[in-house]
Amino acid sequence: MTPLLRAALEYAAAGVPVLPLHSPTATGCTCRRPDCDRPGKHPRWHRSLLRHGLHDASTRPEVIRRWWTRWPEANLALRTGDRFDVCDVDPPDGVAALRAVVRERRITGPVVRTGSGGWHLYLRPTGAGNRSGLLPGVDWRGAGGYVVAPPSRHASGRDYRWIRRPDVPLADCPPELTALLFPPAPPARPGIPGPGGADRLRHPDRYASAALAAEASSVAGAVTGTRNTTLYRAAYHLGQLAAVELLDERDITVVLADAARRSGLGRYEIARTIRSGLRTGRRHPRYGLAA
Repeated sequence: MTPLLRAALEYAAAGVPVLPLHSPTATGCTCRRPDCDRPGKHPRWHRSLLRHGLHDASTRPEVIRRWWTRWPEANLALRTGDRFDVCDVDPPDGVAALRAVVRERRITGPVVRTGSGGWHLYLRPTGAGNRSGLLPGVDWRGAGGYVVAPPSRHASGRDYRWIRRPDVPLADCPPELTALLFPPAPPARPGIPGPGGADRLRHPDRYASAALAAEASSVAGAVTGTRNTTLYRAAYHLGQLAAVELLDERDITVVLADAARRSGLGRYEIARTIRSGLRTGRRHPRYGLAA
């Protein structure tokens, strides 16, 4: 049994859904795309074994054995948002930004040293979705996300490894980060009434945040043949919310681009599709949601 299969079975036995990823190679990635900018970090795809990306993550030993029998060198991903969230910190900006926000507060719990030299901090699930650029150099992986897990190999040739083992109790998310994940409602703007009724109209900020997380999850899980269309629709819908200042267009672009990369789309196609969807969505603002 390979170390990767053994680790995948151990994670699954602990109730954590796992997923096989592509592997980095000497010339790039096993996906063989010349424009791949996430070697060894995006899910495998197979018409009979693995068709829906993150949605196929499993804890079933027979499924996991089948995956790693076919791809013995596959990197290993853990689905976030179920048993834990992960704060992804890249040095040096991420370390400085995180320390500035949490100050002297010590973040306990399991920690992984990533192959790029950063850290994955495992925390109790918050219910938040994925957030790229939560702070400079800091991303959040929650509902609808995943992280590369030990003993996977990074494109640098270094392995992901546990600094504090996964059996260490999870800590709560620091309140300073929780405030960033769930920002307060925007102030009411004169001239646009705030209708009551449905919950999405009483809490437009929550609706917008949930919409961003849901659309990103949809994009990340899109299968071949639907990925570009799914990305365009997501950018269009979120562009409607940006038009009434419920979301920031830069945040939308970062979050959707991250999700699209994980689905397997290339950088040029991602940028073009998001830009087009946002531009069209802004022409059809969702005024009824504004506070």
